[in-house]
Amino acid sequence: MRRWLAALSITMVSVLGLAACGSGDGGGQATGAPAASGSGEKQQVEVFSWWTGPGEADGLQAMRKIFEQQNPNYTFFDAAVAGGSGDKAKALLQSKLQANTPPDTFQGHAGAELQGYIKAGNLEDLTSLYDELKLKDVFPAQLVEQISVEGKIYSVPVNIHRSNVMWFNPTVLKDAGVTGAPKTIEEFIAALEKVKAKGKVPLSIGSEWTVTHLLESVLLGSLGTDAYNALFKPGADWNSPQVTTALQNFAKIMTYAGDPQDDWQPAAKQVADGEAAFNIMGDWAYGYFHNPPEGGLGKTSKTDFDWAPSPGTEGTYMWLSDSFTLPKGAKNREGAMAWLKVAASKEGQDAFNPKKGSIPARKDADQSLYTDYLADALKDWSGNKLAGSIQHGVSVNQPWLASINEAVGLFIGTKDVKALQQGLSDAATANAQ
Repeated sequence: MRRWLAALSITMVSVLGLAACGSGDGGGQATGAPAASGSGEKQQVEVFSWWTGPGEADGLQAMRKIFEQQNPNYTFFDAAVAGGSGDKAKALLQSKLQANTPPDTFQGHAGAELQGYIKAGNLEDLTSLYDELKLKDVFPAQLVEQISVEGKIYSVPVNIHRSNVMWFNPTVLKDAGVTGAPKTIEEFIAALEKVKAKGKVPLSIGSEWTVTHLLESVLLGSLGTDAYNALFKPGADWNSPQVTTALQNFAKIMTYAGDPQDDWQPAAKQVADGEAAFNIMGDWAYGYFHNPPEGGLGKTSKTDFDWAPSPGTEGTYMWLSDSFTLPKGAKNREGAMAWLKVAASKEGQDAFNPKKGSIPARKDADQSLYTDYLADALKDWSGNKLAGSIQHGVSVNQPWLASINEAVGLFIGTKDVKALQQGLSDAATANAQ
């Protein structure tokens, strides 16, 4: 526990240090937007996110271009903070909110994560914007429900992501004698063993959060959709034999993991480069794999990389959604509202999502833009069962996720399944709503 707290302190110091020296332009780590310009000059709109990597930064810049074209009196101030899954960004954001110096708008995951900000009184109600733009007609009802509290709506979703995607290198699998993508946990473990025997990395992983990301897919694949979703309801039994079996599967799979990489991108790159066979990562990896070399790896799908639902999860879409908010006390509220209108628009979402590797939150997007993996995602989103991501804010709030990540971090060192299960059970008891 002391080690984890020390690591968190170091992370906070690093984030604040990066923020202090960032330029805030093109993915820098900025602490806040500069003051609004004087009369007749452009005013800056501070947009806070964690989109700095290839693919995600490209999507953000595509939406920025539309924003500045439609709003010549405003200029986009990129206050992005690097770090996959947004852990560093969310830590810095919390300090800004507590100091009453919020950005003009910030990225947040729809679901339990976002509801924490709502209940803390950090966000303005955007219901009137939804009425003005008729957004309830174009966003899925379940999504609107997830970003609402007591009938009020507090954010604008720009996309839908899938968490439970297994990326793999077809050549590495073929060389190891693995025929087709493994569909079950048992088939997955057998495939990992075959790859290991050939001297390749069976499973690539990134920083600690990517291990929690892996865990949620293994839980879903082991328990099934209904039992997985039930884990986040009051009174759920995290000490059940079924959860024990799922965690034993997770521990076994982790024995095939390669050396941890700095973040999800270098771990995914190991698969694309033929160094590793598998990587369990969200579909933002598609943009990274597929986009041209100036914004991605420029790889060819079905040749350099391929995909399938994570083992055991076929027919279920483990989802998350990025959205933008209007913080109370934003310096440039009108500029933030202009940004939210672009984020909500068909044009904005169709510019953003193909580069990001996600599908639009809107139901009326131009489907011709969503090909290859994204065409599969659109089809599955409309027909699959749904399960909420743990790591990406749908199923658990931020204190609960912090406790889960602490338990996972300890497991990485100890490999103790019993202690992991107790840690997850304690986290649920302390934080379930």
